[in-house]
Amino acid sequence: MTVKDIFETMDYGTAPESAAEALRWLVDNGDRFGHFIDGKMTDPAATFDSKNPATGEVLAQVSQATQSDVDMAVAAARKAQGKWTKIGGKARAKYLYALARLVQKHARLLSVLETLDNGKPIREARDVDIPLVARHFYYHAGMAQLMDEELPNREALGVCGQIIPWNFPLLMLAWKIAPAIAMGNTVVLKPAEYTPLTALLFAQICNEAGLPKGVVNIVTGDGTVGEMIVTHDRIDKIAFTGSTGVGRRIRETTAGSGKALTLELGGKSPYVVFEDADMDSAVEGLVDAIFFNQGQVCCAGSRLLVQESIAEDFHARLIARMAKLRIGDPLDKSIDVGAIVDPVQLARITALVAQGGHEGTVHQPVPAPNGCFYPPTLITGMHSSAQLMQEEIFGPVLVSTTFRTQAEAVQIANNTRFGLAASVWTENINLALDIAPKLTAGVVWVNGANMLDAAAGFGGVRESGFGREGGWEGLQAYTKPVGKSVAVKPAKTYGKPEDIDVEGLDRTAKMYIGGKQARPDSGYSKAVYSPKGKLLGHAAIGSRKDIRNAVEAARGATAWSNATAHLRAQILYYIGENLSARADEFAARIQALTGTTASKAQTEVSEAIDTLFTFAAWCDKLDGAAKPVPMRGVALAMNEAVGVIGAFCDDRPLGGLVDLIAPAIAMGNRVVAVASDAYPLAATDFYQVLDTSDLPAGVVNILTGSHEDLAKTLAGHLDIDAVWSFSSADISKTIEHESAGNLKRTWVNNGQTRSYAARDWLAQSVEVKTIWVPYGE
Repeated sequence: MTVKDIFETMDYGTAPESAAEALRWLVDNGDRFGHFIDGKMTDPAATFDSKNPATGEVLAQVSQATQSDVDMAVAAARKAQGKWTKIGGKARAKYLYALARLVQKHARLLSVLETLDNGKPIREARDVDIPLVARHFYYHAGMAQLMDEELPNREALGVCGQIIPWNFPLLMLAWKIAPAIAMGNTVVLKPAEYTPLTALLFAQICNEAGLPKGVVNIVTGDGTVGEMIVTHDRIDKIAFTGSTGVGRRIRETTAGSGKALTLELGGKSPYVVFEDADMDSAVEGLVDAIFFNQGQVCCAGSRLLVQESIAEDFHARLIARMAKLRIGDPLDKSIDVGAIVDPVQLARITALVAQGGHEGTVHQPVPAPNGCFYPPTLITGMHSSAQLMQEEIFGPVLVSTTFRTQAEAVQIANNTRFGLAASVWTENINLALDIAPKLTAGVVWVNGANMLDAAAGFGGVRESGFGREGGWEGLQAYTKPVGKSVAVKPAKTYGKPEDIDVEGLDRTAKMYIGGKQARPDSGYSKAVYSPKGKLLGHAAIGSRKDIRNAVEAARGATAWSNATAHLRAQILYYIGENLSARADEFAARIQALTGTTASKAQTEVSEAIDTLFTFAAWCDKLDGAAKPVPMRGVALAMNEAVGVIGAFCDDRPLGGLVDLIAPAIAMGNRVVAVASDAYPLAATDFYQVLDTSDLPAGVVNILTGSHEDLAKTLAGHLDIDAVWSFSSADISKTIEHESAGNLKRTWVNNGQTRSYAARDWLAQSVEVKTIWVPYGE
């Protein structure tokens, strides 16, 4: 082809990247690898193949870890952890800085090895993955440096078990290891079975950085190795990125173990294009959103929602752009779409499109070469409930539907069980910033897609998991409040005496649902006696239907979440004011229920009033942040209400209730609270205060009854977004296990109690949504 031919056709040739250095590194290591435990590589044992998905060539033999290997890795991490946390953040920062520099020094080797092992185009590994890896270690070196001053009341969790997927092998490693070791934890990490090689090269980099032995340990193998890590009794935290199904099993498995848990799971992210969008930019952004990394991205913009008035034109432009995509050898720097990671994944993508593609019109304008490749695919004319509109395909497959109005766009976008990311395309900034908060997603990109940075929190809601990675909020997952917890002491209850002494008129306290006193559906109640044998009254025994009614009432009170923080503050102050006016009455009730001294009862009431005033003050003080991301634009970290929170109170008759509801409603949540099982009557008195304080119906709902009987139903309810428990009953395992149904957040005491600072309560009361807003022409 002559220069003249090139200019006439505007075609271009190949630009192959040499794999020689990466292959030499494999040969130098004997093409066989053991595990990285306690600062050194073990001898290879039973091995499996790590293959190049583009060619099927075996790259290396990698060891399958046994229980003994995992035990050794955990023991090494446990042994190293005390000294590692003791050296302090400033000393740890130097090691993270060294890791960042070494990643940059080995950048080309890491990029090529990643492409060989994963199948992604070398341009993406070189220009996206590896720079972000270095960025995460640099950023968290700074976090380690600042920890002692900025996080003085938080400390490391201990040993962290981390399990990462195959789509971004080294980047996911950095996302997990960097914050963990920065905060003083040690790590046992399992890379994906398909893509272990860059993790093993990173082990070499750890030694080059002089990282102390045992701080980072890497074991390889299939899913059984991950299971060994998840169930290991000497691991304090599990961090998992992967499929929703596996995440659900991990939640069930770790229930009641006391392990901290974060899950970053699947997605079916909407890509919403309004009629005033720059269509050519939106098309190019969509190519990046869905065909980047062959669509093997949890936050891929895999659901296209385009306004009906421009749909035909937009689809035509998109199909024309897809026809220009180049698919083939990932080591060719001119390639746009590389190989699918493994034939198993290719077969899954093929089967899903075959099963559901008939519900729309399939467009595949560019064919795939032979081998482990799948053509870029668009399926138009889908309805929002179609199988492929709901199921995560995890491949280069885009499904499309249309909308007419803004409200319909939001409705369709949120019509999914996932909630990881979303993109909004419009030239109207008012429209963009109106839509973004309405989308149920942890991350929203305005006129962009797949923008990620260590400074900006990333993570999902719903079945996309819980927890954040990156930024200050990401450190919440790798630290805990300083101080020791103590075992919960069950409240002393008082049974029926031989001679009943009735205090005043008979009274049966009802429950409080939807702003009204409600009789229990069960029709049962229990007597509540004082330590002196007086019958103080009867408390309703709640049931499954009462929970249903309370959740429906809370779900209906959405206006509270949309109310201004100033309004919420006024109402909380008013609740505190009205409680103060009845302080003596509540103190007398607490004294009668528990037999405590008058001064202690008065102190509990005083502390409850102070708690209400404190969180009233926080209503309009919990700031978001404009994250310093490396782009012309801002990444806004916005604090949003979690939604409906179910909560089990501790056995302080009034304080246990107020401690839970005050921070929750201050941040715009609605609450279904189960009062102290032993001393419920103070909580049922408290709803009289709520009735006189302008609190909208349904914001706070109060149930009474056995915590053990109600835990399974409340935690398993699919319309509840989080469950808290500070109960003296042994219900933590039940709550965590049942929460796996819709992967709701949980905050449980595991039979221990500790005091929490206001910011800990606030962190549990909000979801951090990151909204990326680029600017400039």
